[in-house]
Amino acid sequence: MLIDSATVNTPLWRWVAMTALVLLSGCQNVQSQSAAEPAAVCCGTTTRIPEIITVVGYAPISLQPGQNQQHKILMAMRASKLQAYQEMASVIHGRLIRSQSSMNDMVLQGDRVQSAVSGIVRGARVVKTYPVQDDVYATVLELQLTDDIQRTYLRM
Repeated sequence: MLIDSATVNTPLWRWVAMTALVLLSGCQNVQSQSAAEPAAVCCGTTTRIPEIITVVGYAPISLQPGQNQQHKILMAMRASKLQAYQEMASVIHGRLIRSQSSMNDMVLQGDRVQSAVSGIVRGARVVKTYPVQDDVYATVLELQLTDDIQRTYLRM
């Protein structure tokens, strides 16, 4: 079958060509998953587990106890590091949330939310501790995933 230029320039032919182009543009090659990128499969979906977990902890300088500004800065650096470790434990082990609300005559009287995290963080390293603004210190913490941590992720 030979297609001449008069047939190609018709609106129907253009519509067919554009529809085919749109449908084919959604296709992609299926790539195999490398062993370096572990994945958890749950409910028919695949979730990639990162190889390195990075978290950031923050602490205000002015709210720290201390005799002078230098001491407050050191305390803020320490507090930001502890907060980063808390975030890391939360990422690895999860966070327990307790909530309680009270109502009287369909009017909310009180709302209380508590959060807790518990777990051991081994092998994390401090990447850097730095001032964010004039009154805040931040600590970046990262953890290379090991087989035990990956198994913890898979259980979640």
